[in-house]
Amino acid sequence: MKNSMIVILCCLALTTQAQQHNFVEIKKTDPFHAIVAKAATVTPSARQLRWQQLELTAFFHFGINTFTNREWGDGKEDISQFNPAQLDAVQWVKTVKDAGFKQVIITAKHHDGFCLWPSKFTEHSIKNTPYKNGQGDIVKEVAEACRKLDVGFGVYLSPWDRNAPSYGTEAYNTYFVNQLTELLTQYGKVDEVWFDGANGEGPNGKKQVYDFDRWYALIRKLQPQAVIAVQGPDVRWVGTESGVGRETEWSVLPVSEQSQEKIAAASQQEVNVIPGVLGSYKDQDRGSRDKLVNASGLVWYPAETDVSIRPGWFYHPAEDAKVKSDKRLMDIYFTSVGRNGVLLLNIPPNTQGLIAEADIKSLQGFASQMKTTFGQNLAKTAKLQAANGKNLASLFDDKLQTYFTTTAKDTTTTIQLSWTKPVTFNVLALQENIAVGQRIEKFEAEYFDGTSWKVFATGTTVGYKRLLKFNELTTSQIRFHILSSRLNPALAEFGLYFLKP
Repeated sequence: MKNSMIVILCCLALTTQAQQHNFVEIKKTDPFHAIVAKAATVTPSARQLRWQQLELTAFFHFGINTFTNREWGDGKEDISQFNPAQLDAVQWVKTVKDAGFKQVIITAKHHDGFCLWPSKFTEHSIKNTPYKNGQGDIVKEVAEACRKLDVGFGVYLSPWDRNAPSYGTEAYNTYFVNQLTELLTQYGKVDEVWFDGANGEGPNGKKQVYDFDRWYALIRKLQPQAVIAVQGPDVRWVGTESGVGRETEWSVLPVSEQSQEKIAAASQQEVNVIPGVLGSYKDQDRGSRDKLVNASGLVWYPAETDVSIRPGWFYHPAEDAKVKSDKRLMDIYFTSVGRNGVLLLNIPPNTQGLIAEADIKSLQGFASQMKTTFGQNLAKTAKLQAANGKNLASLFDDKLQTYFTTTAKDTTTTIQLSWTKPVTFNVLALQENIAVGQRIEKFEAEYFDGTSWKVFATGTTVGYKRLLKFNELTTSQIRFHILSSRLNPALAEFGLYFLKP
């Protein structure tokens, strides 16, 4: 009982030390070890933590492009073509929920300016189409389906509008705020608002200067729980639409002096502006120690990894035979969620208003593989030892808020697992308790082959989740080494699994 109380008090102390600071300032007088310590205590906001734990979210690209068989419309489409006679939003949401997805985002308005809800501020909307004789509201149908099935609901509203006459003038920002207000006040709880960075010319040949700060303030006021992505302060774009994230993915990133000042001016407790993080989004490492040296601040800014289940983002009949297979979706899970990201998978409904059979089949196969692979954690049957660690049992309790950590100020440790009978596996799964920070910088795993120890997995960052695949091996002993950590590591979950070929 005494030991249990010590563990609880230690965990509480670490949690208190790092409670909800998603931005910290770096002073020019800070020594390097202090900067590293500060990086270890930057933590996600409540909305960012909830979002990260979703793991799987779905995009529904649907609109006039679905009926014109295009990817980008020009705003001049004949919207009388829009009539998805069999539309069933419950089918959409149930399809993705059955596959393990916990939140969806609907393209309420794409670049063509066509609105899937009867907006009062434009005639280029669903109210002037044959769908339900002009009485339809697909944003409402999706929102209601999400509530019915207990799935998160989000909206995409394209800042670029190729139909709005005011695009390219200050009046457009007010027009956009009016439409955003409709979406945030008429459909209940909104869990994510998604903006992209597309900024082309409007009908008058002008480009728009977007008033993002005004938009963010409105979202914080009307839907404070909503994360704002990926042109937003809460979530950033990973930098590719391939479904492949970085092997070294830090959620704690360095910001420039100008960005630091802007964030601090808004509020150091609440990031309301897009952080100007140092380096390029193309960089394969954005947050390691050498990246922190010239920063004036550090911000929690996690990555969303988006990809479409088809070659295109909208439905095209010619792509029915090109839907990503369940095996490919499994690979993407490993390279997105398994690399400290959240997967945003696009599944576009067809002209009937339904998710196509090819997409459903692939998603069902993916769900089956997930269940088969992660249904049994082989590490749970092992005997555990750690020379300088505590709370080992928390590695298998499926709770991120409880975690194994080291004693004193140790930043390295070794966990040894042994079985009475050999086990066979080819997947290593790790999770940190990111509520107290992202800390692990380097790790290694090795197995005993009967005569010597051999390395079978190495990595840098862990974050919310790290998944590594390797050739299957059979052993009765492994060692897991945390080789480097920012302050004491906080390893929440440890798993060994078998992914069938």
